[in-house]
Amino acid sequence: MTSAATKRAIFDEEHDAFRQTVRSFIDKEITPHHEEWDKAGQVPREIWTKAGELGMLCFDVPEEYGGPGVDDFRYNAVVTEELSRAGAGGPGFPVHSDIIVPYIVSLGTEEQKQRWLPGCVSGETITAIAMTEPGAGSDLQGIRTHAVDKGDHWVLNGSKTFISNGIMADLVIVVARTDPDAGHQGISLLVVEAGMEGFERGRNLDKIGLKAQDTAELFFNDVIVPKENTLGEPGSGFISLMVNLPQERLSIGVIAAAACERILELSIAYAKEREAFGKPIGKFQHNRFLLAEMATETHIARTFIDDCLAKHLRGELDSTLASMAKYWTTELQTKLVDRSVQLHGGYGYMMEYPIAKAFIDSRIQTIYGGTTEIQKEIIGRSLGI
Repeated sequence: MTSAATKRAIFDEEHDAFRQTVRSFIDKEITPHHEEWDKAGQVPREIWTKAGELGMLCFDVPEEYGGPGVDDFRYNAVVTEELSRAGAGGPGFPVHSDIIVPYIVSLGTEEQKQRWLPGCVSGETITAIAMTEPGAGSDLQGIRTHAVDKGDHWVLNGSKTFISNGIMADLVIVVARTDPDAGHQGISLLVVEAGMEGFERGRNLDKIGLKAQDTAELFFNDVIVPKENTLGEPGSGFISLMVNLPQERLSIGVIAAAACERILELSIAYAKEREAFGKPIGKFQHNRFLLAEMATETHIARTFIDDCLAKHLRGELDSTLASMAKYWTTELQTKLVDRSVQLHGGYGYMMEYPIAKAFIDSRIQTIYGGTTEIQKEIIGRSLGI
């Protein structure tokens, strides 16, 4: 059986030591407070700065901008896995470190990096990326948020929804159409900063799961965005998104594989302690077979994700394989957590049992980062179909 404690060949001793540091931090600073954060709908800002002090954020940011300067996604994976292991969906660290800040690192000008990256590393600057719109989800070419070129600035109008870290974000990378006649070549990335006139946050959206992770509606009403806040070349936004999406989808797959391991561990523990007809329910053949299937599929997921991590480290993770990883592991996660709830019986429906929270938190996994259907479309096109 694969577990979080099993030695994995992909990690070195440095990663293992870092994992213990991260695990201790989560056990002390996050787990005891997470239920309170679920009720509040967001985490306190100080948990971000504490994570920053510990070196848990933005590993790939170069030292000259205050970062560790470690271009090794395995450290990102350790943080993501340990948060998933703890069922701690509130802190949006993976969104920040794995998905958003890499855009600034790869596309930012020297001035932008000096201005924004140190705060991202310290946790004082929280980031979000605004892609999804009320009428455009996975179809990025259907976005309506637009910006008009006014010489030294853009005038940005539109709205976004389902934006992770949206309530707390200090910087928001907004995907906007800057040339209405250029198709995907008319999409740009504009960085909106908190306090800009016309930038408003709507509701902290009431989700069925991941309650402690703030998720917002964002509105842009004639927001003046200086040209200095254009990230990358105007019109290159769509291509930049396509380049960075494989890492985002791998990050979601990392969450899923770790979640599967946690679900399996919860299931085995319950099967050992819960008794029916005078013996532990794990002694019944049906339940043993169920757990055998779960253990096998979890091991496959772990092996698959570790292989993807290894390929990503070598620069070999393409969009097709990332889509396979995202689709298959998240679908497995939702399947296993459903089976585990059934195994728990009525107790699985009670929020006092961690499997119930795992059930509701898992459901978003097959949706955000590109739905399962979108991933299958990407895979299908790669087959020449």
